[in-house]
Amino acid sequence: MVDITQIMRFDDLASKNSPIHNIEGRIKLISTIFIILVCVVSKEIFIPIMLELMLLVILKLADLSYIDSAKRLLMLLPFGGAIIIFQPFIQPGNIIWSYSWLHITDFGLNWAILLLARMIVSLTAIIIYSSTTPLQEMASSFRKLKMPRDLAMILSIMVRFLFLFVDELAAIRKSQKSRNFNIHSKNTPYKWRIKQVGYSVGMMFLKSYEQGERVHKSMVSRGFSDASEMFDEKKSPEKSDYIYLLSIIIFVIILEIIIFQFSGQLGYFGQNFSIN
Repeated sequence: MVDITQIMRFDDLASKNSPIHNIEGRIKLISTIFIILVCVVSKEIFIPIMLELMLLVILKLADLSYIDSAKRLLMLLPFGGAIIIFQPFIQPGNIIWSYSWLHITDFGLNWAILLLARMIVSLTAIIIYSSTTPLQEMASSFRKLKMPRDLAMILSIMVRFLFLFVDELAAIRKSQKSRNFNIHSKNTPYKWRIKQVGYSVGMMFLKSYEQGERVHKSMVSRGFSDASEMFDEKKSPEKSDYIYLLSIIIFVIILEIIIFQFSGQLGYFGQNFSIN
């Protein structure tokens, strides 16, 4: 079971001091979205490979561990990997392997490789963004980029009280551990262990509901209403922030020029694998 208290460690990690950490939140968010969009619309595997190499350089500049980042990437891959794994079997093309009614096509295999490359780049970009941007700064960046007010309010409150939720859950798990409860123990019936987990989930729901009511009453007593706005720190991007974003844009333009001019010389990496 993944320890939810790692969220606090990730927020401490995002508060480090490095050239990437110090970039303004909106610039990092825009650059992350831009990289993902470029990667998703790419039809040649050359572009995702080069974008991943660029992201590895950014990881180094951010002083992030390649090993820890790879572990987080592997934890996220299965969510999209289930879709990718079926592509070689369902896409039309020349059959390169078959067994009974199963067959793998060349186009399906190439399409699966391209999807995997796109997914790795997108997840790496998100990991860099989440590892270099504190949660509160993420919420602030979304607000500054004109996220709908109600959604921005919900996101800001959620981020603010997430750590309180983590503390409550840690207290419950510590209490269970002091009573020798272990969900992986084989000395107690499986159904009983699942029931205890269900009790814990129910307890967390009740605690969250009660805390939400207390917070709402506290906010109303301080003048909160539907017309209230969240405080937004006025922080403008600096010259170095714009240079960071411009460098990524120029790098992508260079990649597109290389594909346009030298796709034939790139061989397999320059082939167009789009689905018509």
